Amino acid sequence: MENRASKKFIRQFFTAGIALLLLCILTVVVFDPFFQYHKPLKGLKAVLTDKEYQCVGSLKTFDYDSVIAGSSVSENYYNDWFNQGFGCNAIKAIRSYGATADLCYLLDIAFSRQDLKYVFYNLDSAALVAEPETTYELTGCPMYLYDDNYINDVEYWLNKGVLMEKIPYLIANSTIGGYDENDSYNWAQWKQFNSDMILGLYIRKPSIAEMKPADYYEEILRENIALLTDRIGAHPETEFYVFIPPYSMLWWDNIYREGDMEAYLYNMEQAMGALLSFENVKLFYFQNDREIITNLENYMDIIHFSPEINRYICECLINGNNQVSKDNYREIIGEMRELSYEIVEKLVKPYEDRIKVDIYDE
Repeated sequence: MENRASKKFIRQFFTAGIALLLLCILTVVVFDPFFQYHKPLKGLKAVLTDKEYQCVGSLKTFDYDSVIAGSSVSENYYNDWFNQGFGCNAIKAIRSYGATADLCYLLDIAFSRQDLKYVFYNLDSAALVAEPETTYELTGCPMYLYDDNYINDVEYWLNKGVLMEKIPYLIANSTIGGYDENDSYNWAQWKQFNSDMILGLYIRKPSIAEMKPADYYEEILRENIALLTDRIGAHPETEFYVFIPPYSMLWWDNIYREGDMEAYLYNMEQAMGALLSFENVKLFYFQNDREIITNLENYMDIIHFSPEINRYICECLINGNNQVSKDNYREIIGEMRELSYEIVEKLVKPYEDRIKVDIYDE
């Protein structure tokens, strides 16, 4: 009798365990906070706050016809600025580092799912010298969410954090949190943008390295340009708005001290020439916007600017301001070279008593 009771208990225990596992799986698949299987359920919002976990899923399952692709400086764009200005339905394809290979990986996913009207592509200077290989696996991203193999999604289905944190967070922000879907991945809400912030975060090299040759990064530059232009050439029906964002003058001071300034100017000139050879590319340049880059009140650190600058850039794209052509891109880089040397020789001087120096630099 005791043996039968024990066996019955074991069967009930395993049955309950299996039922619990199935319930967990069903809950994750139904609510799907990383949007691997479907877009948000009716009544729930597309709460996008974890780009490493959600960006790929949203590109696979959402309805859209345009993407805003870029690094962390692109996260603070309000999607509806583009929607209203271009008559489109845009979502973000974001990778913090903004390496060309990573962004092209996201573009490939978007193109495989949708016919894109526009790609709004933020081109960072560092992206042109990044390794032309994707970094998702190397940096510990959840690769089971990046492929189309549902079998390995068990790490998603039976994830305590997903069940106990991400799903409640999705529901709360959809119902009582006041989340705005146009603010996907936006991080600016709790940040400060002023001279105290940027000067407090900038650690200056006391030494000035020998200036590298202009073509120092030539090989890796060509590979990165090819990655982007291959996508542009493969999709002539899509209009690419490529824009180079305005880093602060302290960024120019930093690359001068690293010996990279002439190489970075050369890299951008080469990239601009290659991009302008395509009829479906419109190119915009903001690095030389003196009013923005010399005003440290616009920045949190040497690269990241306030959402007001994001809004300004978007308006320029809409209105065609700051656009570069085949006829003037070399002149624009020449003017930027003059401004960059003016920065390091003159414009940074008034701030030197507030700039921290790296005492460990040799």
